[in-house]
Amino acid sequence: MISFARGVPAPECLAVEELADCARAALERDGRTILSYGPGGGYAPLREWLAERHGVEPSRVVITSGSLQGFVFLAEQLVRPGTRVLVEAPTYDRPLKILTRLGAEIVTVAMDEDGLIPDELPDGDFAFLYTIPTFQNPSGRTLSLERRLRIAELARERQLLVLEDDPYGLVRYDGEPLPSVFDLADGDQIAYCSSFSKTVAPGLRVGWFVLPPRLATEIEALAVSTYISPPYATQATVLEFLRRDSFEPNLERVNGLLRERRDAMLEALARELPEDASWTRPEGGYFVWLELPSGPPTSDLLSEAEEAGVTFVKGSDFFPGGRGGERALRLAFSFVSPDEIAEGVSVLGSLVRAAAPAAL
Repeated sequence: MISFARGVPAPECLAVEELADCARAALERDGRTILSYGPGGGYAPLREWLAERHGVEPSRVVITSGSLQGFVFLAEQLVRPGTRVLVEAPTYDRPLKILTRLGAEIVTVAMDEDGLIPDELPDGDFAFLYTIPTFQNPSGRTLSLERRLRIAELARERQLLVLEDDPYGLVRYDGEPLPSVFDLADGDQIAYCSSFSKTVAPGLRVGWFVLPPRLATEIEALAVSTYISPPYATQATVLEFLRRDSFEPNLERVNGLLRERRDAMLEALARELPEDASWTRPEGGYFVWLELPSGPPTSDLLSEAEEAGVTFVKGSDFFPGGRGGERALRLAFSFVSPDEIAEGVSVLGSLVRAAAPAAL
């Protein structure tokens, strides 16, 4: 099966030998600490490193087992049945599932090629706005600087908490980096989260949140009540990787590997898809969002594609209740090789072209 379904780094992106050496060094240096219990907010030296990076006090940084676990903590703290939460449409499917499980009323905000449209934010009381401004999952879109400034302004004016999810921001292949909404904001209305899953290794499960002081205390208490103590060994391994100045060279290497895959995906789509199809052209991240105005719904296309040995995620999975994206799909290019991308998109193109006449 050629899988365009999961946003997973290719095996060659993982610096296995160096991370093994970092783990050994971390144990030798601070083994009695990292093999024991400790504060729920994470390994103190890594909290301090992250706090310095973001210009905040270490107490505002909470390290979690991947950023998605932090989202669970935040949602459990702020959401009750009937609580209203704002999300982009489309948005990452895992938070949708979590919010649905908690009984939230999920309210969508429209996007275009420049990302979330701030002036489409509805009035009213909301627990928070969840946004992925840079190389968004699933669309690959990036929020423009003007709109980042507007989101920061609206958060302050409305006293609206904004959760900025930024796992892909450093996974850039083209263009110039934009400041985060967190960096542009003035005040405590922006919570920021990211992860080392896309830049070092997902199996280490090291994500982090930068939160307003009171919320940071509450989330740390939730973490303690959930797992007593974080996995310090992996957090210390990441810190050793950072202290060795291995992070930037590794990121450059990873981005080169993934840029090749992004380019292969865009070239294959241009070669194989019919003229009425459209897709995003991300400057970074893991995903391309493909829209097919003709032919059957992508739920039907998925069944046919899997029979032919190719899989993807249908667009409706990224909308609350599956209401939207019926003729769209997300293609992840991060794991498969360029040759597999060419083969898989060729299969998809053949299926789309074969189905199009039947829809006329």
